[in-house]
Amino acid sequence: MSKEQKPDFIFKKANYKLMFIGLAVIAIGFLLMSGGGSDDPNVFNPAIYNFQRIRLAPTLVLIGFGIQVYAILFNKKKED
Repeated sequence: MSKEQKPDFIFKKANYKLMFIGLAVIAIGFLLMSGGGSDDPNVFNPAIYNFQRIRLAPTLVLIGFGIQVYAILFNKKKED
């Protein structure tokens, strides 16, 4: 008699949740990094060098990539 085998996926539900969280953090980082330009090319806008664009946004992007790596490597052990 043949038993139907359930497909065995590599990632579980928790992995996908972590991946979406990581993608959201990366997207927020890129949104914070955007802007700060000037409409007039002859006028310099020093807002491009503020804390949000120089420190916070790249840090969020790197944290998001770290979450993605953790989500890929995360393996919740089944207790049988």
